[in-house]
Amino acid sequence: MDLVIRNARLADAAPDAPLTDIGITRGRITAIDPHLPAKGATEFDAAGRLTCPGLIESHIHLDKSRIIDRCAPQERRTLSPVKGVTPIKDSMTVEDNRQRAERTLQECILHGTTRMRTQVEVDPGIGMRGVDAVQSLIADYRWAIDIEMCVFPQEGLTNFPGTDELLVESLKRGVRVIGGAPRYDTDGAAQVERIFELAREYDTDIDIHLDVGPTPDGLFVHQVRELTEKYRRGGRVVVGHMAKLSLMPPNEVATIARDLANAGVAVTVLPATDLFLMGRHQDHSVLRGVADANFLCECGVNCSLSSNNILNPATPYGDCSLVRMANLYANVVQLDRPHQLHECFNMLTSRSARLLNLKDYGFSIGNPGDVVVFNATTTVQAIAEIAQPVAAFKNGKQTMRWATPELLRPA
Repeated sequence: MDLVIRNARLADAAPDAPLTDIGITRGRITAIDPHLPAKGATEFDAAGRLTCPGLIESHIHLDKSRIIDRCAPQERRTLSPVKGVTPIKDSMTVEDNRQRAERTLQECILHGTTRMRTQVEVDPGIGMRGVDAVQSLIADYRWAIDIEMCVFPQEGLTNFPGTDELLVESLKRGVRVIGGAPRYDTDGAAQVERIFELAREYDTDIDIHLDVGPTPDGLFVHQVRELTEKYRRGGRVVVGHMAKLSLMPPNEVATIARDLANAGVAVTVLPATDLFLMGRHQDHSVLRGVADANFLCECGVNCSLSSNNILNPATPYGDCSLVRMANLYANVVQLDRPHQLHECFNMLTSRSARLLNLKDYGFSIGNPGDVVVFNATTTVQAIAEIAQPVAAFKNGKQTMRWATPELLRPA
């Protein structure tokens, strides 16, 4: 073995389970047992801390992160993130995109993320510059994180001639996920239909921004569910946001959830963005606008939690900590039971892996030696206290470390 991580407290183990060691050889997990022999291997002592196969950022926009200082301020009630970004696209060169995205990517790695799906805009205003920038980062940061791109038409498809051709070009270049944003299209239903047609033609997964707004009417999710069944894409379709579910009675949400579960449509909840954007038409009793992912999971829907935007008009803050995002979400939907917080951790790890169809995620023999150790002993503590990761390993090589805090008492 090349590396032995000792005294790990596995995230999915029973509370009274003994600590264990993880052995990694040539980048792959080869043993999971207490008291593994080292035989000259590098050793890392997890010291009983919470240990998982890495966090998964299932929905983030690297290409338009860190632009808040460039975007003109807008009125509170009429704020539109798209209108804030469109005027500055001319300044978003490949190099500019890469520099901003790289800073965000590094912060994600430092906060324990080892896998990622990033949304990337394509349209005649930005061209393929975002795709080019992120593709270069995928190669350069493979030592620390696996990145998958999802291309999508943020400003519309049917109403923006030339966008369809750019989506096709992206798919021909090997992008394996296509998305959409029908809310910003003059014919949202036609956009959704076209996205499914392209996904079938190029055999890609689908990840659509869906159903954000101040009222529960005009849902696109029913069309998405119908097309998922029509094109037999179950297990390969994700809808992000779904903030309108927060405006509906539980029995209506449960009906939609059961339909999504039966069709194989997953949901990614994006707490920071939806909390920031929803309820702007109100000056008191402001709605929160964050869908209850735990309730959806109880109804059979697979869900993840993710960051979405970092430091841009849709989310003008963020440190790329998924644990902090889960803590924010838990506060907003008012969770306080240990099993609920544990499920939140699953939505950053195992549930996200299933949502992204990752076949090699987890602590199993033969899987990549991806390991993150947190300064906590349980998943519940990690979420409740926003635990800091102390070390991460990718394919058996350490990629980052944080010093644990220490009180310096007077002599």
